[in-house]
Amino acid sequence: MKIRILLADDHPALLSGIQHDLAAIPTLEVVGVARDSGELVELLQQHPCDVLVTDYAMPGGAHGDGIIFISYLRRRFPTLKIVVFTTLDSPAITQELAKLGVDSVLGKVNETSHLISAIHAVHAGARYFPSENARAGSASAHGNSGKGLELTKRELEVIRLYVSGQSINEIAEQLHRSKQTISSQKTSAMRKLGIERDADLFRFAYETGIATASDSPRVADSNPQ
Repeated sequence: MKIRILLADDHPALLSGIQHDLAAIPTLEVVGVARDSGELVELLQQHPCDVLVTDYAMPGGAHGDGIIFISYLRRRFPTLKIVVFTTLDSPAITQELAKLGVDSVLGKVNETSHLISAIHAVHAGARYFPSENARAGSASAHGNSGKGLELTKRELEVIRLYVSGQSINEIAEQLHRSKQTISSQKTSAMRKLGIERDADLFRFAYETGIATASDSPRVADSNPQ
């Protein structure tokens, strides 16, 4: 099943670019786009979606924008998973949005790959705040009680690619391995981490920084696969 996405942004060119990039990802489906809060609420009423990706500042809409509008969305659609995609870089606003239950706040200066990762993360039940991950991820890793110490480099790479949105078949093709081998490496990594659900795997990967790491001193390579 594809992740159904609604997009909202008041810049048509940016909206079109995001829609084009997401359309290339086989696990994602854009089911509607809106240019202000009024259009977005109408879409939410008509088209069920799994994740909303919305700009923070969209002036002129029937329901306003910013914190007021996000608060309205949380009350009106309490189960909706929200990624706020914004040009603003304010820790205070990020904290307020997190308090409201927003699952991810992402700057537009980030690559589209970060947005793709954020969508997959929040859909799996994790939270994604890359602006805070450098500190929070480091702190989590140091207070991690050794989890991840036994992962091989190959297991780490499989997990990193998986939480970025790639399927087992796609990872197998990229790493030139069979899908059975990739599936076994993913299962082995989850067993070592004491994780049984994909949602917990996403959460662990983003909280510890594994999702953005290409190599790590926390990973043992004494038994590469």
